[in-house]
Amino acid sequence: MNENRAGLGYQYFEEVRTNHIFYIDKTDFIREWWEGANKVTLITRPRRFGKTLNMSMTECFFSTKYAGRSDLFEGLSIWEEQSPDGEYPYRKLQGTFPVIFLSFANVKATTYKEMLFKITEVITDLYNKNDYLLEGNLLNEREQKYFQEIGLRMNSEIAAGAIRSMAGFMQRYYNQKVIIILDEYDTPMQDAWISGYWEETVSFFSGLFNSTFKTNEYLERGLITGITRVSKESIFTGMNNLNVITTTSSKYAASFGFTEKEVFTALEDAGLGDQKEKVKRWYDGFTFGTCTDIYNPWSIVSFINENGKYDTYWSNTSGNGLVNQLIQKGTPDIKQTMEDLLQGKGFEAEIDEKIVFDQLNGSADAVWSLLLATGYLKVLNVRTLDEDEEGIGEEGDVWYTLAITNFEVRRMFRKMVKGWFGGNAEMSYNNFIKSLLSNDVDGMNEFMNKIALYSFSSFDTTKGVSDDDAPERFYHGFVLGLMVELAARFEITSNRESGFGRYDIMLAPKNREKDYAYIIEFKVHKPLREKDLAQTVANAHTQIEEKQYEAKLISSGFSPAQIRKYGFAFKGKECLIG
Repeated sequence: MNENRAGLGYQYFEEVRTNHIFYIDKTDFIREWWEGANKVTLITRPRRFGKTLNMSMTECFFSTKYAGRSDLFEGLSIWEEQSPDGEYPYRKLQGTFPVIFLSFANVKATTYKEMLFKITEVITDLYNKNDYLLEGNLLNEREQKYFQEIGLRMNSEIAAGAIRSMAGFMQRYYNQKVIIILDEYDTPMQDAWISGYWEETVSFFSGLFNSTFKTNEYLERGLITGITRVSKESIFTGMNNLNVITTTSSKYAASFGFTEKEVFTALEDAGLGDQKEKVKRWYDGFTFGTCTDIYNPWSIVSFINENGKYDTYWSNTSGNGLVNQLIQKGTPDIKQTMEDLLQGKGFEAEIDEKIVFDQLNGSADAVWSLLLATGYLKVLNVRTLDEDEEGIGEEGDVWYTLAITNFEVRRMFRKMVKGWFGGNAEMSYNNFIKSLLSNDVDGMNEFMNKIALYSFSSFDTTKGVSDDDAPERFYHGFVLGLMVELAARFEITSNRESGFGRYDIMLAPKNREKDYAYIIEFKVHKPLREKDLAQTVANAHTQIEEKQYEAKLISSGFSPAQIRKYGFAFKGKECLIG
């Protein structure tokens, strides 16, 4: 590939260039960012979209540490940038600023104490790398003592101000204000929300960001990257100097990720030009602003590196813990929307790109906003309401039509759903489906009770969910499981109108000669009105008949003999099917 080798895991620009690793020129980002002249810029992009490599590239260009390293940029667009008078202005700019480059990518913790320790590790490393500042008389006695006390045992107050202090020392040494680059700033915050130490984390980061980027007189420019835009009201309090670039902004649209032209050229160079159409189905779909057909670099480089083997490369690079939790423990409405998404459908939502983690448990729009920011959903259409629409919003509101990004992400979601019934219950779920299709009611009961016992707690929310509430959440997760296992054979729908009501689950076979149709009704046992689970099952069947749920199937040409009906009765984690 143009004499460069496709290689994975290279995040540092100097290493890529000196080792002749495959590289698509993104140095125009430097020009666009510098000419933007914003004091502090926050850029959000999904993971594995080249954020770290671009930040490393920016450091190599501006940092005094790389002064005279024209070899890193020769032949790239920034080096060839020419002014009307024939000058090369950016060549003069290279290597002229002190730069602080930090990454929180590895700050992953289950407790606040652990998180703070890892932050202090990053800061301590910064001071160790710049201990040349202790030489001579640059620092007075008090400053030298402060410098040497920076270490793993420093408290949160010292840690919050330590980056600003280092900027002051470097500004004095170089007689030049400092560029500060912070990569993957929100990694600690996602863990904080998942693990339950969110408030402490917000308090710390509010102080850190205020000191580093707002009240820092030694700051020339600030550049921050992350996956999400955490609400301004939390950590960015009072930062009126912050320019935010999210995935819906067209700025820097082509700087992160590969364009389709870049991907197709790379495929041709690798001798894989005949795979363009399939590669597009698997890995295309990301949209930044008005720039469509953006590809995840990790997937493309992995595909080329593996000589054209298709796999879920991008989705396999993370545990997807937050996404999994939000969907698994989400409301029935969230799960029902996921049913549509897994069937290739889109839906409309109002997006708030300022992610408020505190709202993720109660707001479906907050969940969809996060999934869009993280790359699991894509924008199909954007519309602004011309007038008030009853049940939707007011004039001026912006609504987005969203869908699963591509085939790779769809496979990731399918694997995630399978994991909900995994472990000891995986075989049970498969056996349940076999029993369902063979009308083995005893087998269905045996296996469903195992599944319910194992899985119910997984579908509970963190608080306020009783045993009687759990079946509603479990049922929608159960439907998603059916979709994963049986989507090739059945059209599966839930909570849709038919006859005189809304059925719980309907399975309509794609091959009517091979399979039956199914109607399934879920009911929670009512001890004041039902003496046992058998009566609850009977009431489920009564409802199926009285509401005429089979009407939709009959109108589609199914005979009553082709339709099987089941009632699922729940009492706590106990289940009876009949």
